[in-house]
Amino acid sequence: MTASAEPPALGLNSATPLDAAWRARAEQAQDRVLPRGSAVVTCSAPIGVGGLGRHLLEIFDALERRGEPARHICASDRATGERASRLALARADPTSLLAALPIPLSPGLRTRAFTVEFDNYAVPRLASAEHLIAFNGQAVAQIRAARAAGYSSVSLVSANSHLRRVARQHALARAQYPLEGSWATQLLRRNLTEYAAVDHIYVASRYTRDSFIEQGFAEERLKMFQFTPDPRYRPAPAPNRAETFNIVYVGSLSVPKGVPLLIDAFRRLAQPDLRLRLVGGWASRGMRRFIERACAQDTRISHGPGDPLPHLQSAALCVHPTYEDGFAYAPAEAMACGVPVIVSEDTGMKELIEDPREGLVVPTGDLGALSEAIAAAYRREIFGG
Repeated sequence: MTASAEPPALGLNSATPLDAAWRARAEQAQDRVLPRGSAVVTCSAPIGVGGLGRHLLEIFDALERRGEPARHICASDRATGERASRLALARADPTSLLAALPIPLSPGLRTRAFTVEFDNYAVPRLASAEHLIAFNGQAVAQIRAARAAGYSSVSLVSANSHLRRVARQHALARAQYPLEGSWATQLLRRNLTEYAAVDHIYVASRYTRDSFIEQGFAEERLKMFQFTPDPRYRPAPAPNRAETFNIVYVGSLSVPKGVPLLIDAFRRLAQPDLRLRLVGGWASRGMRRFIERACAQDTRISHGPGDPLPHLQSAALCVHPTYEDGFAYAPAEAMACGVPVIVSEDTGMKELIEDPREGLVVPTGDLGALSEAIAAAYRREIFGG
């Protein structure tokens, strides 16, 4: 366990490390790395929704902030963008129907089906521009089209670390909890093709950057784009005076995100005033069964979708024990709310933890270390007591 942690005591969320001054510096850094001139930004996620959607929004807003002509193609509406709904893609190609239907498919099949079809959807909609900025795993055809059209530059946004590392980390997660498959192996070949074909790759952390350097990438091809939590994430207007010690996890309820590990670590602790709230949707039937069984056996655990903000503002602690995350917005959002975080070594946003009152980094996949860290937070031994 590395000492990167120490925020507020129960009911007192006072630490706000990611403040307006920090955001201003981050936005200045964003502006410096983006290309000059007209750009098209494409992503299969709805703009502003989820991690990928937030990535897209930040890049597009940075271009607009600089006054660059910008257009985006994504899976949601915005005045200056295109719409690519899953139903529209399903009509275009039957394989996309697999990604749209609520039937039990592996994460890899669901992801690959939709990203391939989004790639094909985006190609004829690429406007005349100087630069293409696309997201990894969904841009093979777009890259070829942009090259043929004479774009000045073609870049990739890598939301995760190099996919070879992602696949390795997902395999470690599945070895501990064989509840579901992984999308990483399905998309490995596409990602490797994209990596080789672009001029630059945007990464959100040194953790992600180093994963590419380990695979032989020249550092000058990698550009650091600092992501920031949505400004609406801020401390609650009134101090948190909950009578329970509320622990919150926000994100996909999946094995690679470390959710089964978190549940098992939590259940090692017997204190009756501990609570664990899982905010998000499950990625597979295996995870659904695991979570529902845990909730039935331990009523201190609850789950459900919804707006993370009220949960974070009333939390004593946010835990994000992922096996791999190129950045991870949720713990950054928690920090912006003044809530201390426990994250794994394979979480890119760990680099934002600069004060022991803000967060703690624990070894990835280490059940004992995670449970011990949660217990230490409960006993006020870390995060400033």
